[in-house]
Formats: sequence, C-alpha cells, structure tokens
Amino acid sequence: MSDPTIDPKMLEALVCPETRGRLDYDKDRQELVSKNAGLAFPIRGGIPVMLVDEARVLD
Repeated sequence: MSDPTIDPKMLEALVCPETRGRLDYDKDRQELVSKNAGLAFPIRGGIPVMLVDEARVLD
C-alpha cells in the first residue's frame, strides 16, 4: 500500500497532543501538521503516530 487513505472522520477527531489544537493533513508528506506547535506528526502505514518525540519540528 503505497498511498494509504486516511479516514476523514478520524482526522476530525484527532488533535495535537501538545496544544490540543487543529491538525492539517499533508498528503504529500504523509503527516499531520500542527502549525501552533510547530510540529508534524508522521503517518506510517495509514496510522498517525501522535507522539511528540516522533514529530518533526517545522522550519
């Protein structure tokens, strides 16, 4: 599965674990982005990894 589809209902339910704010889905990078926290959470195998330690810091 090269481009797993993320369930839109699941995206609506997820919030940033750092700020409890909104997340934006970046389909190209397969990440959920929290602009307020400056973090991008990876999606691996169609499953969001919502751990701050696993997040990428935004530039």
